[in-house]
Amino acid sequence: MTFSIDPKTYSKEEVLKQVQAEAERLFRSGTYFCSEAVLQTINELLGKPYSPEIVRLASGFPIGMGKAQCLCGAVSGGQMALGIVYGRVEGEPMQDKMFQVAKALHDYVIEEYKSTCCRVITKQWQGDEFKSPERKQHCITITGKVARWVAELLINDNKVEVKKDNVV
Repeated sequence: MTFSIDPKTYSKEEVLKQVQAEAERLFRSGTYFCSEAVLQTINELLGKPYSPEIVRLASGFPIGMGKAQCLCGAVSGGQMALGIVYGRVEGEPMQDKMFQVAKALHDYVIEEYKSTCCRVITKQWQGDEFKSPERKQHCITITGKVARWVAELLINDNKVEVKKDNVV
């Protein structure tokens, strides 16, 4: 099942709820890990500017870069998702906006979890406990929140159009 949403037919809050739920579903179901779920969900939200195979770019980042427990995979996936919109290709200048949004995502995760390091964010589940359902749910939640944060930034920056509220 692929996530397909026409954001123009939903309110901002409805879109954000759907994005968060989809990223969480992809992780919970085992379809994807954290980084992959965020990137795939945002690519879908944007109308698939890249083929679904883009998720392969995120496959080395789960569990803090290949199980090294370094940078949180959801953060890595979020950064790649931001690059879809604000990134560049050869010959183009770097947009200051890319650095601004990348730092903003970093700062959001620091504010929420006090770190961007997987090992720190999941420290209570180290060793055999890392495989626990509680740790997995914690990471599912982070994945959904990061996808939602990226979607909200894109909506607020008019990169994703949502249904306008009826103003009387």
